[in-house]
Amino acid sequence: MAATTDRPVSPLSDRRVLLGVTGGIAVYKAAVLARLLVQARAQVQVVMTPAALRFVGADTFAALTGRPVYSDVFQEVERVLHVRLAREADVAVVAPATANALAKIALGLADDLLSSTLLEARCPVVVAPAMHTGMYEHPATQSHLAALAERGVVVVGPATGPLAAGDEGAGRMSEPEEVLGAAETALSRGRDLAGRRVMVTAGPTREPLDPVRFIGNRSSGKMGFAVAEEAAARGASVTVVCGPVDLSDPPGIEVIRVETAEDMRTAVVSRLESVEAVVMAAAVADWRPARAAGEKLKKAAGAPHVDLVPTSDILQEVGARKEGLVLVGFAAETGDLEATGRRKLAEKNLDLIVVNEVGRAGTGFGSETNDAMILSAGGGDEPLRTWTKRELASTICDRLAKLLAE
Repeated sequence: MAATTDRPVSPLSDRRVLLGVTGGIAVYKAAVLARLLVQARAQVQVVMTPAALRFVGADTFAALTGRPVYSDVFQEVERVLHVRLAREADVAVVAPATANALAKIALGLADDLLSSTLLEARCPVVVAPAMHTGMYEHPATQSHLAALAERGVVVVGPATGPLAAGDEGAGRMSEPEEVLGAAETALSRGRDLAGRRVMVTAGPTREPLDPVRFIGNRSSGKMGFAVAEEAAARGASVTVVCGPVDLSDPPGIEVIRVETAEDMRTAVVSRLESVEAVVMAAAVADWRPARAAGEKLKKAAGAPHVDLVPTSDILQEVGARKEGLVLVGFAAETGDLEATGRRKLAEKNLDLIVVNEVGRAGTGFGSETNDAMILSAGGGDEPLRTWTKRELASTICDRLAKLLAE
């Protein structure tokens, strides 16, 4: 079955988006985001801080959006500009959001047009942090991000990668497409998971061959983290059990890091009684060496003979013990997606299964998009198509909310 790239009309169509741009090198991504918002048929009003104007001129954003750009509280003295801008916005997006901007928003400061507008705004707010790693990891910044997440602000990223001045690490602004998806999600959802307790598994597991080598897979953990962030933004109390991934802990979410399939099983099973829904997005290894060598295997000794034994089927075990839990499974497949998905849906006693196509570029492990279908035990399947991970996470949480309400 071939995937389709047809997408529904964006929730941003004919909606008013306040795009706040603050002063960092990632301002160039904000210009791309402005174009994407316009292409989604949003009405985009850009507000820039004085520092942002040092990187990109207002004329760039005015040309992209077809609207004047505001940067000064007193730019229109005949009316209270920040109040008008706040009340007109259906959603506010701050990208890039510097450490300074995040601190202002979290603390309720209002010393420029953007911070004043955000303090007045009652619409959904999305922030895309962008800064150097030290600033991002500082306890003050983490505290501000946690406070924003607690208030329902959608925090997108940051990613890990190249930064300014040749540095590399956590703090890189998420790509504009991902921020766009977060804005779409913010407009289309409410707090429909408020008070719910959700556990998500994410990433790969590693099964040791010796002290330095392991059997693993290419899972990045991005899908599981996207589901966790989406559920938290909708008000859920979220725990993530993840294997080794190069992702920072999302603000306001409990993250339990594990290594092997058995470690993940122990963490998941021990928490089943404290949650109402489980989303098993991790790519758990199916096999492990029967015995891990205590010392590094030497190349000079020749190729080792490795006996493999199956790991625990965590999804099967949780399905057998679900007792009222809503259970969502994932399957990464290269063959007949639907037939395999329906078999696993029944065999593992799942409410939903997300079947991902893998094995080619642009979908699955490490990609920003998934070619996937959602199969449901209760009917109402989602056909195979191309999704961003955030779009897929949003739809999974839509279904979770409905199942938990039944």
